Amino acid sequence: MKITLVTVGKIKERFFEDAIAEYSKRLGRYCKLEIIQVADEKTPDGASENVERQIREKEGQRILAQIKDGAYVLALAIEGKMLSSEELAGKIQKLVFVIGGSLGLSKEVMDRADYALSFSKMTFPHQLMRVILLEQIYRGFKIIAGEPYHK
Repeated sequence: MKITLVTVGKIKERFFEDAIAEYSKRLGRYCKLEIIQVADEKTPDGASENVERQIREKEGQRILAQIKDGAYVLALAIEGKMLSSEELAGKIQKLVFVIGGSLGLSKEVMDRADYALSFSKMTFPHQLMRVILLEQIYRGFKIIAGEPYHK
């Protein structure tokens, strides 16, 4: 089984890199994990809504270029539906997870998504969201396998 994460921007902090590496290692037992990072756009201070939309569209084009035809795409978005860990475990197979940049995802990416998932109404840094998502994917595989995992 293969899980793909398409993400915007590079990880800058070592502690996030370490956490991502740890969950990637743990997931190796359950699936082939591919993390694809696309370039982010610099957002000028005080950018207008039009400039922000253009940035989301550029990042969205890069994201969409990485999604294979027929893939089931789960986009992380504040306006998405919240799931329990058990419900996420039921959706985990053959997924492409998409995490946008600091401005979120373009309309085109959201239109391509088969499912919009929200972890919270709160905003999280997209680098931290990678760690949270990988932990939940790992938890999902533990649930699927019937293995214990702390609550």
